[in-house]
Amino acid sequence: MGSDIKGKYLLVTPAKNEEQNLLEVSKSVTGQKLKPELWIIVDDGSTDRTPRILEDLQANHSWIHSIRLPPRPRDITFHYSYVCKQGFDYALEYCRENNIEFEYIGLLDADTVLEENYFKKLLAEFEKDNSIGIVSGGIYYDTDGKLSLEVTNKNLPRGTGRIWRKECFFETGGYQVEPSPDSISNIKALMRGWQLIQYADVVQIQKRKTSAADGLWSGYIKNGWMAYYLGKKPLIALVNVLYFSLKPPYYTGAAYFLGYFSSAIRKEKRIQDPEIRNYYRNQGLSGLLSQIPGMSSHNPRDLREGEP
Repeated sequence: MGSDIKGKYLLVTPAKNEEQNLLEVSKSVTGQKLKPELWIIVDDGSTDRTPRILEDLQANHSWIHSIRLPPRPRDITFHYSYVCKQGFDYALEYCRENNIEFEYIGLLDADTVLEENYFKKLLAEFEKDNSIGIVSGGIYYDTDGKLSLEVTNKNLPRGTGRIWRKECFFETGGYQVEPSPDSISNIKALMRGWQLIQYADVVQIQKRKTSAADGLWSGYIKNGWMAYYLGKKPLIALVNVLYFSLKPPYYTGAAYFLGYFSSAIRKEKRIQDPEIRNYYRNQGLSGLLSQIPGMSSHNPRDLREGEP
């Protein structure tokens, strides 16, 4: 890797009706000690002031571009990954046409505020070890000025604020238009020998709770369905149900159960990717234990997190 492209990265952000968060999020990106070569923000048919905010950002920063998709209902299954992929495809084509070099590719949701050294710290970790393929910081919540970490498996990068080494991104097929695209990316990276790491001391603050965009009940029904779709075993699903049922707000366990087992009863379609199907089919006791937070500090999450 040439020293001339050391530390250069692209960033993609999907945004739908994010006027409440986008100004703060954009300030955290434009204020980075190490700024992206290109930041593509995909406006997913917003009906609030999001388009106006994006116009202002583009007017003030030559490296920020936005593309707009037609209005569609919010959807964290296939449509979310479709929106992200539009951003990645546009960014990669723009770099080809304009001879922009880069070594890393990042994804940031429009509800996530970053510390000013976020990318500088994480890219420094990549430089230390060529076997690292995907990283992220830890997700924190700000409650009355006090930050609390959402504890998850340290070997699993979060969905928002994740960064791929370019070689890892392309080797694993880029960003898949599937539910849980980060889980799929994680699995394919692991199976190709890449290391995955979450650096919990590198701070990103998520402005709303995981899976809560359309309410937690709806979000966790979709999480259960996605677990079924990816091919997770019923026993692993039940472990997740138990975990969610033992922590506030408790009812998320019932929602997850409904999402998974109603899909199983109806024998709904599952992912066709043989690599992903085989991964979950062969997941034994160690895979089951990895689903228990007490065993691995893993808090299963929606598709934006990545959770084999």
